Amino acid sequence: MTDEPDIICIGAAHWDLIGQSDAPVAPGADVPGRIVRRPGGVALNIAMALARSGMRPALLSAIGRDPEGDALVEAAQRHGIDTRHLHRHSGLPTDSYMAIEHPAGLIAAIADSRSLEAVAEGVLAPLSDGRLGDAQSPYQGRIALDSALPAPLLDRIVSGPLLAAADLRATPVSPAKADRLRPLLTRPGTSFYLNLEEARVVGGAAFAGAAEAAQTLAASHGARVLVTDGAREMAEAGPNGLHRATPPDVAVSGITGAGDTFMAAHIAAEARGADSDAARHAALSAAAAHISQKEPA
Repeated sequence: MTDEPDIICIGAAHWDLIGQSDAPVAPGADVPGRIVRRPGGVALNIAMALARSGMRPALLSAIGRDPEGDALVEAAQRHGIDTRHLHRHSGLPTDSYMAIEHPAGLIAAIADSRSLEAVAEGVLAPLSDGRLGDAQSPYQGRIALDSALPAPLLDRIVSGPLLAAADLRATPVSPAKADRLRPLLTRPGTSFYLNLEEARVVGGAAFAGAAEAAQTLAASHGARVLVTDGAREMAEAGPNGLHRATPPDVAVSGITGAGDTFMAAHIAAEARGADSDAARHAALSAAAAHISQKEPA
């Protein structure tokens, strides 16, 4: 790969093991269904979706030097992702994620990201050692950052020079780690992509819906905030005011990665010069296609 990336995706990359069943699943239940294994992690999901949209994403993450890691890197490369700057570590396994889904939503999930947490400093090295930028000449392009990195490291990079010139787009990896993004609220020009549950964690408030969450977070901190709420109305708030949109009505086949697909489609649309209405429509259409296993409109 010789082209320089036009966006850097930073954060989680691992194998997803997804169990899906149409039957009710209670604790201790043993039900029929299907199990799929596929590349995953928020940063990698975003990068794959961006590559499908014609962009040239580079991935900054931690992937082990084990058979699972080798296969994951090969899969990323097949999707058109620049993997030259990955942190390949020895002695630690490639991270993984396991989820059980029902058409009504996520039943339970476990994310094992111990390796990324352990070597996160090395993940960001290309932004400081001259490969993609340094403190004197920080990277000036688009960055999609998830909250899989440890909170103290996110605190330091927000206050430091490495991300100072970037068009930064931030998203949680889960509600459990959404609060790690709070320091970014004070960074001018950051765009946040949250679902309603994550927005409640970031804002520390029981927002009634997407519009209240987006408007409150944007007004309080000066950021641009996009909040989704499943099949219900989504909202975007920021310097250009409050805007609402309704997702297409589709049958749900699977939900893992839908938010990542929404974020990637929105970034790609804006990179193509789409206005805010068109970018929101593209993002909602892509997410709807993802959960219904259909091609984006």
